[in-house]
Amino acid sequence: MKTNKRIGERIKEIRESKSISVSEMVERSGLEETQVLAIEKTGGIPSLAPLIKIARVLGVRLGTFLDDYDESGPVISRKGQHEKGVSFSTKNTTSHKHMDYYSLSSTKSGRHMEPFIIQIEPVVRGVDFVLSTHEGEEFIYCLEGFVEIKYGNETYWLEEGDSIYYDSIVAHHVHAGGEQGAKILAVVYTPM
Repeated sequence: MKTNKRIGERIKEIRESKSISVSEMVERSGLEETQVLAIEKTGGIPSLAPLIKIARVLGVRLGTFLDDYDESGPVISRKGQHEKGVSFSTKNTTSHKHMDYYSLSSTKSGRHMEPFIIQIEPVVRGVDFVLSTHEGEEFIYCLEGFVEIKYGNETYWLEEGDSIYYDSIVAHHVHAGGEQGAKILAVVYTPM
């Protein structure tokens, strides 16, 4: 199982192997220095957006941080055997984690899409959601519960069986729309 801390270590390892300083990473990614250092040290990642920005600066695909494998053939993910890859919080590295990502393709090398089963915790009252933007596209299919997607100036609701496909460059946030939490299938595409 890939922990967030291991992801942070992998980012630092790749950055250093490419002789990219933290200040260069900050300048090229648009992230704050404290955030880059926190990600590398603890793996505290608030959303996919910073991870995607870091991948772009390092010239690697998003999956590079999530896998250690070199499988070029098909990858099968069996029911109930999803590998937990990463967790994200709602606002910053100190807020509660509200999404657990279970990779459906962590052993597939060279992939351009990242399919996940995502368990979304119920909304905590008083938590402000920060919209994120990054290059690419996302497809979300609601498996259980209700999901609220803030997308630009609009809000969309999904219930079991509903789906949405959108451009990730538009500011967005995905969270549970009810008190029970939700479960979704998400496929994230990020160009290299």
